[in-house]
Amino acid sequence: MSRGSYERLPMYASSDSSSSRHRHSQRVLHFNFPSDDTITLPQTRPRSRTHPSQYTSYFKGRIWNVLKFALPSSLLLFLLGFYLYEPHVELAFYSRTWTQKQIFPVPKLSGCFNENRVHSTYNLTDGLYGPRRTEVQAGMSLRFGEDCYNLAGTIQPAPRRSANHIPPDERTQYHTYWRNDLAVFGPRQEWMLKSFFATQHLPTSRLILWSNGELGPNDILTKYLNQYPDSFALRIVDISSLARGTFLEGSQLLVSKDKKAWIDGDLIRLLLLWNYGGVWVDMDSLLTRDLDPLLEHEFVTQWDCYDKLYQPLNGALMRFKKHSPYLCEAFHIMGTDDAPRPGSTDWGSLLYLKMYRALLAGGIPPFKVLPFCFSDARSCRLDNRLPDPFVPDSSSGNRMGMWNGAMQEDGKLHGAIRKIFGIHLHNQWDKPFPEGGWVDRLLLKEYDRRLRGL
Repeated sequence: MSRGSYERLPMYASSDSSSSRHRHSQRVLHFNFPSDDTITLPQTRPRSRTHPSQYTSYFKGRIWNVLKFALPSSLLLFLLGFYLYEPHVELAFYSRTWTQKQIFPVPKLSGCFNENRVHSTYNLTDGLYGPRRTEVQAGMSLRFGEDCYNLAGTIQPAPRRSANHIPPDERTQYHTYWRNDLAVFGPRQEWMLKSFFATQHLPTSRLILWSNGELGPNDILTKYLNQYPDSFALRIVDISSLARGTFLEGSQLLVSKDKKAWIDGDLIRLLLLWNYGGVWVDMDSLLTRDLDPLLEHEFVTQWDCYDKLYQPLNGALMRFKKHSPYLCEAFHIMGTDDAPRPGSTDWGSLLYLKMYRALLAGGIPPFKVLPFCFSDARSCRLDNRLPDPFVPDSSSGNRMGMWNGAMQEDGKLHGAIRKIFGIHLHNQWDKPFPEGGWVDRLLLKEYDRRLRGL
C-alpha cells in the first residue's frame, strides 16, 4: 500500500468543545486511501439525561392536582365544623415582664380598715357585715340567653316612705364629668342628663356635672339648672383640694392626664366619691332604671361576660360611700405603685383588680361586682348582647341575635332594657343614633315622654 494522505484522529476532545461529547448524533470520520475507500467509525452514544424543566412541570402538575381537591375539601370541612360547633376564640398578648410586675404580686393593705383609722362618717360594721335586702353578684358567668337580664330583674326597689323635703347636699349624689377642652357640651351629651331625670327618684337624688373649667354659657345646661334646681348642679374640679387627707395629698401624680381623659377621669371619680360619697356614672351612658335598689352595696362593675384575667373590672358605674376605707386603700396603691401609663386603665380596671386581691389577702370582704349586663350589656356574646345602638334595625337582620324579630315596643328587647340599669356607649360620640332605631324608639322617645309628664 502506498503512503497516502490522511486525517489525524483526535486523542482528546478540546476544552472548548466538551459539550459535543454529549450530543446524540454520530460522528463520521473519513480516511483517505488511494483506493478512495471510505471507512466509517461510529462514536459511542452517551447516556441521555432528562432536562430539569421536565421534572418541574411534572411536580407542578401533581401539586395542582392535589390542591384542586384539598382546598375545596378543607373549606367544606371548615364550614361543616362551623355549623356543628361554636368557635370561641380570643387572642390577647401581654408582656410577661408586665404581668410578673403588675398582676401577680398582691399589694398589702395599709390599715385603712383598722377601727382607729376609719373615718367617723363611715359605719365599718354595716359597711362590711351589715344586712342587705338584695344580692347583686351572680357567682358565675351569665353568658346564656337572658340569664343576666333576668338576674337584674330580680332586684326590686323597696317601698319608699314619704319624707319631707331633703336638702340637695343630703341627697344621694350622682357624679359625672365632662372635660371642656375636649368638646362642647351639646345635644348628644344632653341625652345622659335626660336619662337621669327620666329614671331616677329626683326628691332623693342630685346629679352633679363636674368639669375642669367653665362649661357655660350653655343653653342646654341652663335649662336643666332652672328646671331642677335641687337635683342638678355644676361644679369645677379642684383635684388638689379633693386629695387633702388622702395618701395622694401633695403628690405629683395629681396632675396626671391624657388626651382621652382616662387617667384624670379615673382619678377624679375616686376623689369625688371619697369626699361626697354616692354614685359615679360615665357621661357616655344612658340610664334605663332607678339605681336606688343597688345603693345598699359598694360596687364596681364587670368589664364584660368573658371574665378577662387581667382586665375583669370596670368603673363606668360605681358606688362607694363617703370616706370609704375601700377608697383609702385605692389611694395607697396609687401612691406606691408605678405612675399610670397615658391612655391606659392603670388607675381603673387594673387598680380595682389589685385592690380586690389585696382585700382578699387581708381578710376583708371585698366590694361587690355587678354583672356586665347591669350597665354594659353590649359586652358579651353576639347572640345575647344588646344590638349595636348605632346600626339601623333594618340593616342588621339576623345579626340581632336573640332580639331578631322582637325589638318592638313591649317586646323581648324592651323587657330586657327595663330590667337592667344602664347602657354604656364607650365614647362613641361621633356616631348618631339612627332615627327609628331601637335606642330612638325604646329609650330616647321614652325619656322625652317622661320629662313632659306623659
